[in-house]
Amino acid sequence: MNTHIACRRIYDQPARSDGVRVLVDRVWPRGMRKENAHLDEWLREVAPSTELRHWYGHDPARFAEFRRRYLAELGESPRREAARHLRLVARQHDLTLLTATRDLEHSQAAVLVEWLAPDSGRTA
Repeated sequence: MNTHIACRRIYDQPARSDGVRVLVDRVWPRGMRKENAHLDEWLREVAPSTELRHWYGHDPARFAEFRRRYLAELGESPRREAARHLRLVARQHDLTLLTATRDLEHSQAAVLVEWLAPDSGRTA
């Protein structure tokens, strides 16, 4: 099955093309009411560790190292199980990973989109 994987801000209006909508942030987004989030799932276990998130601080200059460390974390329990679940969903449905981060290009959601791509060669 050829599915589509994307990332978007949770504050954006849902689109018909979103497919399954999964929030991949560890912390609930500020100002977002749960009934307005239009989520299928909140998978906080797949988010970067609190320590990594604080170290990164959304500094684009640190993104390459953040990406490397985050990919390493995806191989550790309990993230490994959450990542495996996310990969399963991505194989069966169109998937939109949601985050509150303003800079989508330098976010864990962007790393996950790349990691989940069928040709990434990664296993979970």
